[in-house]
Amino acid sequence: MENNETFTLTYSAKEQEEIKAIRKKYATPEQTEDKMAQLHRLDAAVTQKATSVSLVFGVIGALILGMGMSLALTDIGKMIGLAGGMAMLMGILIGMVGIVLVSLAYPLYNRIIKKERKKIAPEILRLTDELMK
Repeated sequence: MENNETFTLTYSAKEQEEIKAIRKKYATPEQTEDKMAQLHRLDAAVTQKATSVSLVFGVIGALILGMGMSLALTDIGKMIGLAGGMAMLMGILIGMVGIVLVSLAYPLYNRIIKKERKKIAPEILRLTDELMK
């Protein structure tokens, strides 16, 4: 006749916290992060990348636009050796390049969002499936 009795040992709350602290030292961040936090981190990474890239693009475009406006509307053209009409023409052309760059910042944001969401979708769906069980 076999004895199927099992022995279980439970630790106190203080010992549980000590065990968790030691485990946290040796576990990688992916192992310690819960699924909901991981889901939030992945979702935020998509919008964070798109926002930063489009902001840089827009700010550079705004600076170029401002440079063109300054060239067209002030005496900077004379200081750098351009005649009055040529400075105005160069300023308008440079300003138009800046306007195009600023105008493309939002479509660039949308494109990056779609691309990143497509790339990360399987992982997001896997995590949401696990969380909804």
